[in-house]
Amino acid sequence: MKSYSFGSSKAFHAYSRSSDFDLESGTIRKSRKPKNSFSKMIKSLGNRLHHMFKLHPILVFIVCVSFGITVLILLSSIYENQFGSTVTYYKKIDLDNDGYPFANLKNLVMVAGHSVYTSSDCGKVDKEDSWFLESYQKNPGQAATFLSHIQEGVEAAGKDDESLLLFSGGETRKDAGPRSEAQSYWAVAESKGWFGKGEVRSRALTEEHARDSFENLLFSVCRFRELTGSYPQNITVVSYDFKEERFAHLHRSAMAFPESRFFYLGTPASLSSKEGALKGEAMVRSQFQEDPYGCVGSLWRKKLKRDPFHRTIPYPNGCPEIEGLFRYCGSAPFPGSLPWDRSL
Repeated sequence: MKSYSFGSSKAFHAYSRSSDFDLESGTIRKSRKPKNSFSKMIKSLGNRLHHMFKLHPILVFIVCVSFGITVLILLSSIYENQFGSTVTYYKKIDLDNDGYPFANLKNLVMVAGHSVYTSSDCGKVDKEDSWFLESYQKNPGQAATFLSHIQEGVEAAGKDDESLLLFSGGETRKDAGPRSEAQSYWAVAESKGWFGKGEVRSRALTEEHARDSFENLLFSVCRFRELTGSYPQNITVVSYDFKEERFAHLHRSAMAFPESRFFYLGTPASLSSKEGALKGEAMVRSQFQEDPYGCVGSLWRKKLKRDPFHRTIPYPNGCPEIEGLFRYCGSAPFPGSLPWDRSL
């Protein structure tokens, strides 16, 4: 039999430290782990806030709102420190480069579109069946008149190194598909080698939202501003000769653009369509006399019809200085101020 000395330094453990011994059942019971102190703290804080809210609801609400605003200000400050310098850097690059690809150009040459080119063969640009024609346009020689407008515009731009050439016209014909008049004219000019004026290509672009003649002019001026950062000093419009009164007087006056800085290049209609064209022009001109901005009645309905694909018009985002002109609708001249000289 073993005996233990009274001086032994070893401690005696009757039961395991890692568990508890149940004296009644005679079994070893695992000890419970202490509960998470953090969760206790959160629960206690929640109870206190709930109690405070019952006693002083307005005070607690104000404190919570103040805390939320403080957090938002802190996060905003962190974001500004992290990304603000990068944004400023890119803005500086834009300012250094003027932010406009054609800032050196001063004058606008605008060719008004009248049809959409639908042929897959660019060698048939002078054929009527290569274009989508309305019933009143189905006349011999009609396609040739489109071609003459394109060539006239290219040659006008070729004579002025400071001019921007814009072909203007939207996706106006449903059966022609989502192809714009402006892109059609640009593609024809490309197929014709820019009529020997290859240098014009780099400053020939499109305005692809206009639905009538007034928008041809107004939207092209806005597009010019988008591309150059300024408004044109001079405007040259290319269209049919019988539309000169409409463009050079009615539309120009509606925009209050100086007559001395506005020029018109008109080409004749085909012989077979001239009589009908003159009658139709007289009617449209009278409509614009009553409704200079084309915003009510038959002119407005015509615009809606010429937007079969419900395109969202981006203007006047690119020309904020004339936003009021875009919003204006009335029979009297636009009363607001405009970037160009108002003297007519």
